[in-house]
Amino acid sequence: MPIYEYACRACEHEFEALHKMSDPALRDCPECKAAELVKKVSAAGFRLKGGGWYETDFKSGDKKKNLAGDGGATSAPATSSSSD
Repeated sequence: MPIYEYACRACEHEFEALHKMSDPALRDCPECKAAELVKKVSAAGFRLKGGGWYETDFKSGDKKKNLAGDGGATSAPATSSSSD
């Protein structure tokens, strides 16, 4: 559930509220009880940063992306050489 920020026009009280996106916006201020609340515009609380956010990052096969955090290097198949 997202966190919404609200401000009261009457008493200037500001607070955050956790509710579903499908729920109606709050109207009544919890401090002064006036029906003067407005939703504030705020930034998201997360960032999509780093690898793993694109379709090509999850392809299977010989060239899987190594998501262990080594800068996006691809993993090479192990080979063994035997000298008889």
